[in-house]
Amino acid sequence: GLDALAARRPSDAVVSGLASPDGGVVLVFTGAGGQWRGMGGGLWDDSPVFRDSVRACAEAFEPYVDWSLVDVVRGRRGAASMNRVDVVQPALFTMAVSLAAVWRAFGVRPAAVVGHSQGEIAAAHVAGALSLQDAARVVALRSRLIAGALAGKGAMLSVPLPATEVRQRLASWDDRIAVAAVNGPRTTSVAGEPAAIEEFFAGLVDEGVRVARIVSDFASHSAQVDAIHSALIDELGPLRCEASDVLFCSTVTGGVLDTAELDAEYWYENLRRPVLFDNAVRTLLRRGFGTFVEPSPHPLLVAPIEEIAAEVGARATAIGTLRMGESDAARLLTSVAEAHVHGTAVDLRGACRGGRRVELPLDDVAEGSDADSRFWSAVRRGDLATALGVVLPALDTRAG
Repeated sequence: GLDALAARRPSDAVVSGLASPDGGVVLVFTGAGGQWRGMGGGLWDDSPVFRDSVRACAEAFEPYVDWSLVDVVRGRRGAASMNRVDVVQPALFTMAVSLAAVWRAFGVRPAAVVGHSQGEIAAAHVAGALSLQDAARVVALRSRLIAGALAGKGAMLSVPLPATEVRQRLASWDDRIAVAAVNGPRTTSVAGEPAAIEEFFAGLVDEGVRVARIVSDFASHSAQVDAIHSALIDELGPLRCEASDVLFCSTVTGGVLDTAELDAEYWYENLRRPVLFDNAVRTLLRRGFGTFVEPSPHPLLVAPIEEIAAEVGARATAIGTLRMGESDAARLLTSVAEAHVHGTAVDLRGACRGGRRVELPLDDVAEGSDADSRFWSAVRRGDLATALGVVLPALDTRAG
């Protein structure tokens, strides 16, 4: 990577960006989707912080599940199937919380959090509003009710059209289909009865609209959720919610919310009402936030955030964490580097355990020489490539 930078060659190992002050980091927690087998296996082996967090989550979920959460996260043979909503939701919560812990080990702490659908539960926990035990209880009991009462009765689509246009198209469908999420200026999710969804899907395809199916067999954020209202409130009972110093931007309301209000009724509304992710991101941009980090096994919300920022003319950076099909450790370090070059302070001791700082061999660059002049001139104008071009040969000579 350093050789490529010094030679000004493009390289996947080189990350660049324009650093700028902003209002702090927003952690963005995804809901459904992004899961893949073995999504946490690499970090389980490489990161004690990640491993400890997964174990803590597994302990919190233990009273509610009869399968191994650790095996699911690691992708071990015989692990419970993530095709089950009551498995995938605890697993994704665990990934979100544990990846947030890894970011924290790099010195990246959120000034604000926002969650998409179920992701709000992880957001509330990371913000300090819900204990790990209460958050796990909400995830486990709610997903169990979904599996028992709603699974197999619904379907969902992602439609690349503005929400206003989608709502107009749904006017004749009554409660059979509803807008489930407004993810961006031209990204809207819908949910409803399978037969109605199929008919709506076919009509869009005939018009040339590139609609996509969402992997879900229940219609979250639709009238179907009404069926579990009473049971969910009874199951959750009273929840202790704490006020948080971390700003919580709700995708139920689209605005900032006092976390002391995150009671059982809120977690029902979180499942029943449409996800106002677009509104929530706009709220955060108006408040001056410019760095969004998504602690997930695969980035789902980075592109929508970039689209929203572009539409409102705001400068923002959206960064994922892991990525399906890539090495966990390498992808994580790349993500941390992306955050750093865009102005987020990071503590690299989170990656370099046992390492030490190494001084640049400036003693090998004669004071007053042409190399010395080129080095300090490059430093003053922030030209890292030229500076490295002076120093790396000296390192090579010293090593030889």
